[in-house]
Amino acid sequence: MKFRNTIVLCLAFFGMQGIVAQERATVSQTWVADQGDGTYKNPVLHADYSDPDAIRVGNDYYITASSFQCTPGLPILHSKDLVNWKLIGHVFDKQPPYDHFDKPQPGGGAWAPSIRFHNGEFYIYYPDPDKGIYMVKAKNPAGPWSNPFLVREAKGWIDPCPLWDDNGRAYLISARASSRAGMKDILVLHEMSADGTRLLGDGVMVFDGSVSHPVVEGPKLYKRNGYYYIFAPAGSVSKGWQLVLRSKNIFGPYEEKITLAQGKTNINGPHQGAWVDTQTGEHWFLHFQDKDAFGRVVHLQPMRWVNDWPVMGNNGEPVLSYKKPNVGAVYPRCTPAESDEFDSQKLGLQWQWMANPKDNVMLLGGHYGFMRLFATPVPEGYRNLMNLPTLLAQKFPAPQFSATTKLTFVSKTEGERVGLTIFGLDYATVAITSKSDGLYVSQLICNNADKGEAETESNAVKLSGNTIYLKATVKEGGACTFSYSENGTEFTTIGQPFTAKVGKWIGAKVGIYAYRKEKTYQNGWADFDWFRMER
Repeated sequence: MKFRNTIVLCLAFFGMQGIVAQERATVSQTWVADQGDGTYKNPVLHADYSDPDAIRVGNDYYITASSFQCTPGLPILHSKDLVNWKLIGHVFDKQPPYDHFDKPQPGGGAWAPSIRFHNGEFYIYYPDPDKGIYMVKAKNPAGPWSNPFLVREAKGWIDPCPLWDDNGRAYLISARASSRAGMKDILVLHEMSADGTRLLGDGVMVFDGSVSHPVVEGPKLYKRNGYYYIFAPAGSVSKGWQLVLRSKNIFGPYEEKITLAQGKTNINGPHQGAWVDTQTGEHWFLHFQDKDAFGRVVHLQPMRWVNDWPVMGNNGEPVLSYKKPNVGAVYPRCTPAESDEFDSQKLGLQWQWMANPKDNVMLLGGHYGFMRLFATPVPEGYRNLMNLPTLLAQKFPAPQFSATTKLTFVSKTEGERVGLTIFGLDYATVAITSKSDGLYVSQLICNNADKGEAETESNAVKLSGNTIYLKATVKEGGACTFSYSENGTEFTTIGQPFTAKVGKWIGAKVGIYAYRKEKTYQNGWADFDWFRMER
């Protein structure tokens, strides 16, 4: 009998435009921010939702975040109370330019997006630092979204954010990436066509942080009480602070103030996010904290206005816990999905490929209750999993967890391999490999995978059958161990301890894969019965 995550009926939880009314929402086995007593703990999302931006529309809150090379891309999360979040969709299934992202492009793709609601439609602007600034829009935030439209072709333009002013004029602010543009300390403002599809003119530098606020990026543009505000992180990802600029003229000059910093807390680099208000008149700030292999996790800070300046957290320092936002009602606990029983007609939204999805790689079994991954040939020039577009993975969900999967491996030729991996610039995997005399399990470790280094393999152990359980256990600090079982109850540790490492601009991921290095007329496969995240 398959184990189920604790589930609650969110009949009233997700309501806007009927987007997900009456859907069931999971409650994590590994991390729940809602403490059940009217308070919450940070982070509200202990997962790599990097560079979050958020808005409120009516009684509903939405977050989008960077997705880089991973697809489906640009996640959309929904909440009723800013604490309990559900992943409801993605903006695109495949990322343009399609021929480029058909192959893994570590560190490329969709960087920090912004989300806004204008004239009855949701807009997201996002940058590809190598291609330019794209725009998509939708009537329903759960989708479908329009195809990405290239607003401006440019190299090194990042982190765009629009503002439709109350006088009918439209603007777009953006930053620059030193890796592509040779600069990293300036913010540039363009006037924009009213429909949001064209930038007008060459743009104006509205802020230069090179002296006091190096690495200014991620600007979010707002207007309040006659002031234009730019919320912008500064000082680098892991050690930076939240900067706020204000001016009565959108083109400046701007006053500046640091509104959130680590201070005496253990929350390093608290910055880059979104200001939202509640329907009851409260103000809140969502931002990320870089936790190395665990990714850029999302925190929620109380915020108030004093003399037309925002004051965030506990007088400018992050809070670890706080009373939940007053949104006029109390809503049930809800978290993004992690475990997957593979008994649906759709793959769980938590899963992402490392490149645009391929045909003939994965099939859902539907009423059979499994997901089949085919051992398709690796691409030409394959060195390690960093080159494998068919790696299927999801974010680390908590500071400690275990990921276990049950699978049946049907091999068609020698050398086919299936496995469970903790994946980053270094990675390790517990893998099953077909050999001439049967199936063998071993641990593979690859250091400096992004540099093309090869895997090293532990001593292989022969299996008695082809149904096996694979498990990865992750502890505080990213310490990982791998194990396997042939009966689902007694697990044997295999290989050596491994420390999880970040990917390129993203946290480590836990993933599954199947591949073969030789091209033949028929691929073997692995039927994954379930995948479970537990504490």
